[in-house]
Amino acid sequence: MTNVGVLALQGDFAAHAKILTTLGATAREVRVPADLNGLDALVIPGGESTTMTLGIEREGLADPLRELAAHKPVLGTCAGLIMLDQKHLGVLDVVAERNAFGRQVRSFETDLDIVGIDSPVHAVFIRAPWVVSHGAGVEVLAEVDGHPVAVREGRVLAVAFHPELTGETRLHELLLSAA
Repeated sequence: MTNVGVLALQGDFAAHAKILTTLGATAREVRVPADLNGLDALVIPGGESTTMTLGIEREGLADPLRELAAHKPVLGTCAGLIMLDQKHLGVLDVVAERNAFGRQVRSFETDLDIVGIDSPVHAVFIRAPWVVSHGAGVEVLAEVDGHPVAVREGRVLAVAFHPELTGETRLHELLLSAA
C-alpha cells in the first residue's frame, strides 16, 4: 500500500486525504518532521500560503520537506504550488504569483485540458496563483489566458486549482503512479 503524507498545517488537507484513501492509499497528516518518515509521496494542499509558511518555519519542516521532494513524488495544489516555488521551499524551478487571478470575488471554475490527462479536468480556482516564470526543466501542462496553471518538474506536479473540491481524482492517481 502506498503511504502518502498530506501537509496538515492549514488548508483543505482532509479532502485530499479522503481522495487518497478512496484510491487505496494510506493517507497520513504531516504536522512535524517525524510524520514524513516512511512516506512514498506527499500532497501540499491549498490554503493560505503565509500561514502555511509560518507553520513550516515553526515546526522545522522546510529542510525535511525539501529532502522528501528530492526523492519522492509531490503534488501541490493552489497554495501548495506557491509553497513549492523558488521563493518558498525552492523545490520547483518556478516563481508563482499569489492571487494572480484576483481576490476571492474573482474565483472561477473552468474545464481545463491538461497534458497527460485524456479529458478536461473541471478546475476550481480560488484566489489562485499562476506561474510567472519557470526554468527550462519545467513542463507546462496547462494554461489559463496564457498563464501556466499546471506544471511538472521531474516527480513534482503542481496546479493552481483545487481538484479536491470537485472529486477529481486523476491528479492524485498521477501522484500515486509515480510513487
